[in-house]
Amino acid sequence: MTEVFVSVGSNVDPERNIRRALAELHRRFGRINASTVYQSPAQGFVGDDFLNLAVGFSTEEDVQDIIAQLREVEDLCGRDRDGARFGPRPMDLDLLLFGDLVLESPELRLPRAETLEYAFVLGPLAEIAGDRRHPVTGRSFSEHWESFPAGLKNLEPVEVSG
Repeated sequence: MTEVFVSVGSNVDPERNIRRALAELHRRFGRINASTVYQSPAQGFVGDDFLNLAVGFSTEEDVQDIIAQLREVEDLCGRDRDGARFGPRPMDLDLLLFGDLVLESPELRLPRAETLEYAFVLGPLAEIAGDRRHPVTGRSFSEHWESFPAGLKNLEPVEVSG
């Protein structure tokens, strides 16, 4: 079994879309471990705040199957792939880690670079996988979070009902 970690984000009807995505991820992969949901400002464009969290699960499927299923879940939540690269998202599921796989290709980079670049990715990941080590840096995600610039830790925990 491979441990997989995914970033979940939405700023279009975010509570409904996050509930829907989590239910669908659970249906497809079984038990999932979810972080707290956090509200954070949009990055790269002016828009509504996002709700973000990280989830982890174990799978026997290969990395391409996981990516395909994440895209299907995004589509079920109304994702429009013809829109701007940075813009409103009903659902954004980004594969952060697939076990200790290190991969760099035009289609996929693992671990995902954003894992260490944005508070809305690193904070929730450190919450559910703090002891896990980054496959490239060798540092734990808790260590990365502790050294993340305090002024950029702009996360506000929120309750998602239902």
